[in-house]
Amino acid sequence: MLKKTKKFALNFKILRFFLLPTILVATPFSTYIQDAKAGLEFQWDQDSAYRRLKWFQTENTRRFRSKIYFFLRPSDRRADLLKINLAIPETFKVALNKKNISFCKVKIGGFESRTKCLEDIPADIEINTEESSLRSLNIYPYSPIPSNKESYAIVLKVFNPSKSGLYQFHSYGQPKGKSVSNYLGSWTIVID
Repeated sequence: MLKKTKKFALNFKILRFFLLPTILVATPFSTYIQDAKAGLEFQWDQDSAYRRLKWFQTENTRRFRSKIYFFLRPSDRRADLLKINLAIPETFKVALNKKNISFCKVKIGGFESRTKCLEDIPADIEINTEESSLRSLNIYPYSPIPSNKESYAIVLKVFNPSKSGLYQFHSYGQPKGKSVSNYLGSWTIVID
């Protein structure tokens, strides 16, 4: 019995010898870890026609100034697009100005790089407000958006709404040679 306790005490001393310095060395480096935002999205009605698109926002707190990127990746575009329509939910109550809306070729950031616009795409931007308080953006690029390997983004520079919650934006695109718009996908952004 005494032999087992000595062996356990020796093993504990060895473990403490290796574990304690590891914790002490790793602690200062853990303060430099940036805030990682987990992307969890929950849909009530999982419809097979629903396509989830990627997005990024610089700030998700209520009433804070934010830049929201709505990405259109190569996998989201099947053909060249003549027109892009962004349907804005009626509960997303923010002031929209043409000078704060842009369309650009974008580099999608990740863990080590930032999301940024590489090149502004010249386009006419039209803000539609109907009587039923349904708003939408129509973007008419001067030349069709090609279905190549580049990613594009609609960028909104706004103050976040005063109500927190989930806001779902829908996107429609008019392909080259067609007269009607097709559903491209939806973005569900979060305001805390």
